[in-house]
Amino acid sequence: MLHSAAASTLVLVDFQQRLMPSIFGGDRVVAEALRLARIARLLQVPTIGTEQNPEGLGESLPEIRQLCARTLAKHHFDGCEDGLADALAEDRRTVIVAGCEAHVCVLQTAMGLLSRGLALTIVVDAIGSRTERNLNTAMERLAKAGATLATVEMIAFEWMRSSSHPQFRDVLKLIR
Repeated sequence: MLHSAAASTLVLVDFQQRLMPSIFGGDRVVAEALRLARIARLLQVPTIGTEQNPEGLGESLPEIRQLCARTLAKHHFDGCEDGLADALAEDRRTVIVAGCEAHVCVLQTAMGLLSRGLALTIVVDAIGSRTERNLNTAMERLAKAGATLATVEMIAFEWMRSSSHPQFRDVLKLIR
């Protein structure tokens, strides 16, 4: 399945101020998530953020938060339990997910989205956990559960479909 910008929503899970310093390769994960969110904005793909217990873990990083049309506070690890699934537009049946931690909130939110019949893609270069083992195990479980695994660049080029896309040059600047 190739991804369509018109059918996609980007969800950025828990890129929070107090969590990110503990994430293995956290700076790279944030950089990739920002790149993806900027591409989504150029291609008019709605972006929703989540924050796990923001009173304890702080809000999302400001640069992430500003790229989200909406940010949902949650206390369940599965964001769908706190309204994420309801926040998705009905005509956008593909959810692209980036976030932290892969083995907790990303995994449980992804499983919640899959159980609601949505097509789900995990952006592997924009996903993090405190340990590499947790990250890798979460990716294996998600792939076996039916999630598609992709990279930021895969998603960007699939959303555009062609080098004649009106935003091609602007997106290319973010990729290079």
